Amino acid sequence: MQHHTSEPVAQSGPIFIGGTSRSGKTWMRFMLSSHPNLAVSRRTNLWTRHAGRYGDLSQDANLDRCLNALLRSKHVRLLNPDPQLLRREFRQGPATYARLFALLHEHYAHALDKARWGDQSEGIEACAERIFAAYPNAKLIHMVRDPRDSYEAIRTRTAEGAASRRGIGGATAAWRDSVRLAQRNVRQYPEHCLIVQYETLMLRPEETLRDVCAFIGEAFDPAMLAMDDVPRFQATTAPGQSPLSTAYIGRYRQALAPREIAFIQLYAGCELDAYGYQLETLRLSAPERLSFWLADWPANRLRAVAWRRLATGPASGGAA
Repeated sequence: MQHHTSEPVAQSGPIFIGGTSRSGKTWMRFMLSSHPNLAVSRRTNLWTRHAGRYGDLSQDANLDRCLNALLRSKHVRLLNPDPQLLRREFRQGPATYARLFALLHEHYAHALDKARWGDQSEGIEACAERIFAAYPNAKLIHMVRDPRDSYEAIRTRTAEGAASRRGIGGATAAWRDSVRLAQRNVRQYPEHCLIVQYETLMLRPEETLRDVCAFIGEAFDPAMLAMDDVPRFQATTAPGQSPLSTAYIGRYRQALAPREIAFIQLYAGCELDAYGYQLETLRLSAPERLSFWLADWPANRLRAVAWRRLATGPASGGAA
């Protein structure tokens, strides 16, 4: 992870949290939302699914179509938007998607008495260029986790059945594409993008959060570690005690079959090495090696190719 050790500088730009499924995005959102200045929403997918889809928003019919689509999203509805207030304020300035999205988040932050907004959306890293053009002071925190652990977590959560149906091929392709985007974004926008690894966050949470706070221009607050206001922890964690745990680091060793680990390491080995994830030494029997090369590798490669074609299909987004 980059280290930002300078004194925090007040900034008003939004904060985006990206990365693949089960990479630690939710943990980062919990921590940032526990900061007294920050209101961070979840999975609104405004940029990944809605930007540019409804035409020129200066036309009332297009604005209505856009707002109606947004309000059908349960995650947007969790922001408790006021459609009439949105329309009224939106018509007082430039008719851009970026401004409409910002108004949604600003209203939510204001309702929580927070000064600054953010959003957690899977895959938002692919929208970095448009986001920074729209919000010059924006920050993007890209969460990265060992893909062997993240795949184990995806597979064991039935609520993420759709993600699990990608199979190991699709999940590994998604991870490899995402971490390559992370590296590209950091090269192109070094002052605006920060890579945070899940393992570092769990092993050295305060140090990591202090770096994150320096990066976004906010003072570190111990409440970010305790997360006392997060409902899911209120009944299970003593006040002031952090619910963070290192128990899920390396869990794949007990949960994934050697042939599954072999595929991830072979398909994404360069990226694993670049992020400091050590490759396992696997001892496959002769029948296992035969099955891997004749069945596992081609089938999972096909799923990887299918996922990448779907992910890089015709973009729905347009001008921000």
